[in-house]
Amino acid sequence: MTLLAVGINYNTAPVSIRERLAFPAEVLESSLQELWHVKEISEAAILSTCNRTEFYCTATTANQQILIDWVVQCKNIDSADLTPYLYCHKDSQLIRHMFRVACGLDSMILGEPQILGQMKTAYQAACDAGTLGKQLGKLFQHTFSAAKKVRTDTAIGSSPVSVAFAAVQLAQQIFDKLSEQTALLIGAGETIELTARHLTHQGIGRIIIANRTYDKAHALATQFNGFAITLAELPTHLAEADIVISSTASPLPILGKGRVESALKKRKHKPIFMVDLAVPRDIEAEVEQLRDVYLYTVDDLQHTVNQNMNSRRQAAEQAEEIIDTQVNYFLAWLRAQSAQSTIRDYRLQAELQRDEALQKTLALLKNGLPAEEALNKLAFSLTNKLIHTPSVQIREAAENERHDLIAAACELFKLTKSQ
Repeated sequence: MTLLAVGINYNTAPVSIRERLAFPAEVLESSLQELWHVKEISEAAILSTCNRTEFYCTATTANQQILIDWVVQCKNIDSADLTPYLYCHKDSQLIRHMFRVACGLDSMILGEPQILGQMKTAYQAACDAGTLGKQLGKLFQHTFSAAKKVRTDTAIGSSPVSVAFAAVQLAQQIFDKLSEQTALLIGAGETIELTARHLTHQGIGRIIIANRTYDKAHALATQFNGFAITLAELPTHLAEADIVISSTASPLPILGKGRVESALKKRKHKPIFMVDLAVPRDIEAEVEQLRDVYLYTVDDLQHTVNQNMNSRRQAAEQAEEIIDTQVNYFLAWLRAQSAQSTIRDYRLQAELQRDEALQKTLALLKNGLPAEEALNKLAFSLTNKLIHTPSVQIREAAENERHDLIAAACELFKLTKSQ
């Protein structure tokens, strides 16, 4: 079996391509099962975030084209439009890639912790869909362990740097005092929660949380002394916002050019700072054409993430060393799997010999043989049975000058040369 993956990320593909390969939660289970039913694939998982979409599987072939063909068919996208942006990984390369992704070493913001939670979500989705088996399941578990070790043993997460933090940091550069501004946050997921937390720490004047489900918006707003509204109420409150940051899983834009234009008129063209962290985009690209709007996407944030990174870059070097070791550990586990059937057969053989010797000993005890004598016979009989076949094989190896086999026996049984 081959570990196989293809994917795109913020480095290889623009947001216009990434949004076409997004897998919302409501279609993820069915998509996983469709992928799993591809003839050559025995295990499958999909990681889908605003910055990357990756497909992991174990397959009977090393040809990544089976994955590419499925993606093209699933998303109804021309292969020529997609292929230039794809990267592929196999076996040890894939193992290293997953470890690096989980540790935040492959993220737009070096060391950001959100990706680990997103990988755990991808793992749970594959578990729920029944598309994980022993090999890929073990790889995910080892990935989580490697990421935990990196975060424990290095300073990779010491600085508060994330996409959410970068958005807030950019807002600070535009507004002199956040305490005098109102922030409208659209969504109620982890990214918006993190954004709200950063804004609160920086002294934002007022927070409005808008979400499709009012209860979720209210629960989040309560944590930050904010005000909750539904998406349907956006037209009423948009004009109040100096800062708009959006991150939802909506397949269609939530804010269009016309709605924003109406809000600007109510604000008498006082500027609005907008950040769209969603893929697919929540804010229509045409909004950027409006004179009094400063619209940024997740791609634009790359220009704001070069600060506070020195310690993380140093930690990343340490993390790479840890990952090297963890990759070797997992490769050793994979190699050991090829011996599992041999170990199982050897154990079964030993257990059969044990049971046979034990039955004979119990019969001797029933016939009145003293317990001490019966135990001695058991020990003698069992020892002979266990060493008989190896002894015969070692003797034949010597007769045939199979010195390699004799050396292997010495290593296998941890034998030292007799004086």
